[in-house]
Amino acid sequence: MYLISWNVNGIRSVERKGFLEWLETAQPDLLCLQETKAWPDQLSEELLSGHGYHTYWAKAEKKGYSGVATFARKEPKAVKMGLGIERFDREGRVVVSDHEDFLLYNIYFPNGQRDHGRVRYKLDFYEALLEELNREVAQGRKVIITGDWNTAHQEIDLKNPKTNQDTSGFLPEERAMLDRYIEEGYVDTFRQLNPDARDRYSWWSYRVNARERNIGWRIDYFFVSQNLLPWVSKAEILDQVPGSDHCPVTLTLKL
Repeated sequence: MYLISWNVNGIRSVERKGFLEWLETAQPDLLCLQETKAWPDQLSEELLSGHGYHTYWAKAEKKGYSGVATFARKEPKAVKMGLGIERFDREGRVVVSDHEDFLLYNIYFPNGQRDHGRVRYKLDFYEALLEELNREVAQGRKVIITGDWNTAHQEIDLKNPKTNQDTSGFLPEERAMLDRYIEEGYVDTFRQLNPDARDRYSWWSYRVNARERNIGWRIDYFFVSQNLLPWVSKAEILDQVPGSDHCPVTLTLKL
C-alpha cells in the first residue's frame, strides 16, 4: 500500500499547476492533503470526482484557511472529522479514516506563529491528539499519523538549526512534544529508515530562493504506532515535485 502526504498550500492553486495530472501519475492508494484552503463547494467537479478516489474534506470555519482532505482509492470503513474538541475542530485540521488494518490520521498541525502567539494552542493540540492516539492503540488499533507537523524535530531536520533556536517550529518545547510521541511508541518512519540522511527537507520558504538553495526544514512526517512498524517498507521525500512550498512525503506498507 502506497501513501502520500502533501501540504499543497491551496488546492485550487495546485490544481492550476497540474495536480490532477500528477495524481494520475503518482497513483497512491491513499493521499492526504493539508492546507487545502477551500470548502468543497468552492472546488471544481474534477477535484471532487472522476479521478477514481473517494474524497473527504475537513474545512475551517473561515474560508481560505487551513483544511485537510483525504483521497482513498478504496472506501474507508468509517471517516470522522476532527478530534471532538471544538477549539481545534473549527479550524478543519483533522480527517481520521478507518481502513480496517489501521486508522489514518491526516492532520494539519497548528503553526506557533512568528510572535509565538499560538505556541500554547499548538502544544495543546499535540497533547489532545496524543491522548486520542494512545486510547486507540490501547484498544489494539494500529495508527498512522501524517501531515504537516509544523515542527522540525532534530538539528539534522533543518538547514540552519543554530539561527532558528527561537523560531516557532524549532522551539525546545515543540521539539519536546515530538520526543514525547517517540517515547510513547510512535515512530518517525523516514528517520527510522534513513537515520543519517541529511539535507532532506519537505518545506522551503518562498523567500531568498530557499528551495533552489535547499535551505529547508523537514516538518512533514509519517509517524506510525510501534505495532505497525513491521509493515513499514519504505519512506521517501519527493523533493522534486513542484507546486507548493512543501513537497510530498511517502510511506509504503507491506500488508
